[in-house]
Amino acid sequence: MAQQFNPIGILWRMLFSMALVFLTFNPSGHSFYHWVKDSVPHIQPTIAICGILLLGAWLFFIHSTLSSMGTAGVVLLMALFAAIVWWMVSNGWLSLADRATTAWIVLTMLGFVLGIGMSWAHIRQRLSGQASVDRVDHGR
Repeated sequence: MAQQFNPIGILWRMLFSMALVFLTFNPSGHSFYHWVKDSVPHIQPTIAICGILLLGAWLFFIHSTLSSMGTAGVVLLMALFAAIVWWMVSNGWLSLADRATTAWIVLTMLGFVLGIGMSWAHIRQRLSGQASVDRVDHGR
């Protein structure tokens, strides 16, 4: 049975996308990147397991986003977010010299891209009435 459009489901996808991005790296110094950086050259099995799980999650999220939105859709969404950053800088609301704030904004936008991509099939179905299906070619 197909899932129906559910704003709570979209919120959960957005939260998981943000968690994936910020667990991987964030400017606070508390992320997988910093954990690895502080452990080199003595990487422990726990770090390897977490790294493999994060890599698997990234592959899943990126594949799902590209499958639902396509490359053009992802590029368009990223261009929109880049234009928003440009607008914020041009209005003086954001200084590119403040690297930590800029990093937080860019990472948040990356999380939004993944979250929107994970939800896009449901959003498109709700707006257009067209369901998305995976195409399977058998032996062609």
